[in-house]
Amino acid sequence: MPALNAHILYLFFDSANMHRWNDHLRPVDLTEMDKQAHKAAISWLLGKYEEKNGRKVDWRRLIEHQMFSFIQRSVMTDLKPQVFHKIVQDRKAEVNAFVISEFDRLVPDSDPGFRDRLVSYLDSDSRSLEDEIVRAAHYLATRWEFNLIYDSNRSLYGIDVTRQEIDEQIDQHRDLAGVSEITTERSNAFNFVDLIGQLRFQQRWARTPRIPKTTVLGHSLLVANAMYLHDIDSGASDRQIYNDYYTGLFHDLPEVLTKDVITPIKVNVSGLASVLEEYERILVEEKILPLIDPDWHDEFRFMVLDPFSDEDDERFGIRNGYDLKTCDNLAAYMEAFISIRYGVSSTTLRDGVADTRQRLSQRKKGIDASGIMAELDAMHI
Repeated sequence: MPALNAHILYLFFDSANMHRWNDHLRPVDLTEMDKQAHKAAISWLLGKYEEKNGRKVDWRRLIEHQMFSFIQRSVMTDLKPQVFHKIVQDRKAEVNAFVISEFDRLVPDSDPGFRDRLVSYLDSDSRSLEDEIVRAAHYLATRWEFNLIYDSNRSLYGIDVTRQEIDEQIDQHRDLAGVSEITTERSNAFNFVDLIGQLRFQQRWARTPRIPKTTVLGHSLLVANAMYLHDIDSGASDRQIYNDYYTGLFHDLPEVLTKDVITPIKVNVSGLASVLEEYERILVEEKILPLIDPDWHDEFRFMVLDPFSDEDDERFGIRNGYDLKTCDNLAAYMEAFISIRYGVSSTTLRDGVADTRQRLSQRKKGIDASGIMAELDAMHI
């Protein structure tokens, strides 16, 4: 069974139904899917700071370990963080056995190598640099959420204890160069993390009723995860895995500055796509690149600008833009298809499913999109 299949994609997608801080008053909905996406972006930033300070980061391990932590969190449902970590600490063997049994139930024909590495991750002490980066990113994303809801919950019993617990967890990772940068209010790193977080406010398919209401940032993580799994299947190099994954994760970042323009408008309004593309380039240069280290600018341009083109750059290596576009279409297809399966439909969603299905069926190389859609058809969702 390939690593990229409908069952594992649905496992990731279903985390959009897990609501965070749901025992607090929330100005916006906060989901596990978006938290994991924000965490992945923060992990990239922390990893780049470590490289800047002369440490070697195994990006393939970092990407896969944050994926494994995502799987663990998804199958353990929406326990309070304190309860989750206490259970994992006190009953590690039993929890790991449960996680694997649930993974096997939800992804019955997973790639054996991927599953074996998941088992090894759960059994390990998680003391590598990459694991520390993932843990730090986890708490930094939690802190961002907490700061968002704090003013609405000042009167709640225990709210300041929660703040203290989060800050204590972050303090344990101060040896990472990027942690101090990100926690310095209104620093460039702080603003970069905040800007990415704003994609958690932008809904996909915003003009139609839909369940769950996924966001631009959650969509981007699904694209990135799908592409990583495909790269495993195709035997891609470590550098291509890095390029493909983070291009997928950041491909919609310019939308934080322009908002989403739906495909029918881009296609049917003559010349609009090229105008938007040029304007996005200008905004990336003026608003986003100044927030990250100048040494990373060229690489970030490579990932964010024209993300669906195939590249073989002499500095940055290969990027498979064709298959990234397939993953982007698959994610869009799932957003509409699953809502209809849940019983919430509209003409927009039905037309979206039909149109995206046709486009995916015409993609004859790379990812077996037709096979994945057939698997989704057969699943009991």
